[in-house]
Amino acid sequence: MKHINKTLLFLFLILGLAYKAQSGPPSPPPGGGGTGPGAPSSPIDLYIYVLAIVAMLLILYFGKKLQKKVV
Repeated sequence: MKHINKTLLFLFLILGLAYKAQSGPPSPPPGGGGTGPGAPSSPIDLYIYVLAIVAMLLILYFGKKLQKKVV
């Protein structure tokens, strides 16, 4: 049973990658879509620095927590 599950997972992975490889780049919306020079390309761009700082703080927090548990 374990062999069948791994084979099916591999098959679906390959089929999914092949499906995504066939799709072309998305066409731009009519009228420009508001992504000109000065407009952010996506809303997450506004929070990238905040997300990076939060990620570093979480890494430090859980690293210290794990270090206390090991020692």
